[in-house]
Amino acid sequence: MRKRVLLIEDEPNIIEAISFILSRDGWTVHTHSDGTTAMEKLRAHPPDVVILDVMLPGRSGFDILQDLRQGADGLAQLPVLMLTARGQTKDRELAERLGVTHFMTKPFSNAEILHSVRELTGA
Repeated sequence: MRKRVLLIEDEPNIIEAISFILSRDGWTVHTHSDGTTAMEKLRAHPPDVVILDVMLPGRSGFDILQDLRQGADGLAQLPVLMLTARGQTKDRELAERLGVTHFMTKPFSNAEILHSVRELTGA
């Protein structure tokens, strides 16, 4: 069975690039671009891994990560790869305090994304 990735990102170019990279490697990629409804999407169709942007319309990736880690809906242990264009130390530290599995700054290489997702799922 193909592993599922939920990419929560609002930049069309990044959505297209990551979807292409992972689909070519055999992943089923679902996308969502609104922070306000991201948790509903996660609960409705839990993926094997989440790729989560920090800056989203409606709610930040930090808010979504906090909800995931505090939730009693079976999603607390879900691997989360967080992406940000702002690679400041304070952002990385906040993500780590909230329980991120892996943190990556933009721009990133195709190989980095693929390696990280494989590592997070043991694929």
